[in-house]
Amino acid sequence: MTWLGVVADDVTGATDIAGTLVARGLRVVQTFGLPEGEISECDCVVVALKIRTVPAAEAVASALAAARRLRELGAEQIFFKYCSTFDSTDSGNIGPVADALQTDLGARISLVCPATPTIGRTVYFGHLFVNGRLLSESSLRNHPLTPMTDPDLVRVLGRQTTSDVALIDYSVVERGADSVRSELERLAGQGVRYAVADALRESHLAVLGEAVRDHRLVTGASGLAWGLASARFASRARVVAAPVDEAILRAPAAVVSGSCSEATREQVALFAARHPAFAVDPIALAEGQDVVGAALEFVAAHLDGPVLIHSAADVRRAQSVLGTLRAAELVESALAGIATGLVELGVRRMIVAGGETSGAVVRALGITGVRVGAEVDPGVPWTFSLDGRLALLLKSGNLGRPSLFGDAWDALT
Repeated sequence: MTWLGVVADDVTGATDIAGTLVARGLRVVQTFGLPEGEISECDCVVVALKIRTVPAAEAVASALAAARRLRELGAEQIFFKYCSTFDSTDSGNIGPVADALQTDLGARISLVCPATPTIGRTVYFGHLFVNGRLLSESSLRNHPLTPMTDPDLVRVLGRQTTSDVALIDYSVVERGADSVRSELERLAGQGVRYAVADALRESHLAVLGEAVRDHRLVTGASGLAWGLASARFASRARVVAAPVDEAILRAPAAVVSGSCSEATREQVALFAARHPAFAVDPIALAEGQDVVGAALEFVAAHLDGPVLIHSAADVRRAQSVLGTLRAAELVESALAGIATGLVELGVRRMIVAGGETSGAVVRALGITGVRVGAEVDPGVPWTFSLDGRLALLLKSGNLGRPSLFGDAWDALT
């Protein structure tokens, strides 16, 4: 029986929440697009979409289709998962998608909480902090697609919806789940449709999870999912191991990185200092050079150990020459082609860094779903394709310690 159905707005965000739920002892399947057929031996199905920056109408249609399919599979509760940094523009897509899901599910009021203290995301008086600094003072203020310059989540969400948005501050959360439930009821009675909740530590997330355990729609990041699972499955705090094929463990390994985030750039630099690395140049791609072929030739000569393909070099120059979107599109397409070639060369263990890159890679490889294993770092689990071909670690650009790429191979074995 599927207890929870998750609609995630990008691929690595889906993997993030899936790993969190596995750590709470749940059996989790993640699909890329709508699940096909029946899914057995599963407590939660996570649907990974690519709707964070697409036109709002497209995002709404995709999210509604996913939620309806999850309910067909028996999901008792729908969780709309977005980034712990609330990545969005002033027009959406968090608000439009949440509005549509609320209406479809008949939900009176929905909790809003991106807090995930284990990775430094906290909410205080409705303001989002990243590692102790306001969101507007973090690196997210310069994000090329979704620059986050306003840390006030009530205000940010208020610009994306015509519904009323209110705050449940930490003093209410501190008093426990009954206090939060009462406040949600009071706000709903006033016509408020969204309640942004403060959370400074995991105990707050557990309180919030208990308070909304019976809500039809919950929205947030993986931290709130942890709280929800803790409320429903307090006695199941064990990792459910996904089986690893021995042939996968003996096969060649590669890292494909398309993220330019500060965390990933540090991971790339550390890994490249110790392993063969090939940099994909967007300008060379724009000039029509066979960068994909050159990358695969490079990999073929270094299959005796993990190899890195990345796009971290000269990012600013490429963006200034080509434009941010054009440079990103060229790299995304090239990395997808390279990933396909890597599998043809025998690679069966692959780390993919970056949400857009991860989405492009799984589509290119024709992967429809994965079973989710243990986390290497918070929000970063190994996953195993349902067809048994590949082990994949799909990593959000902002997540993971500097040594993640190297540590991930040890965790898999």
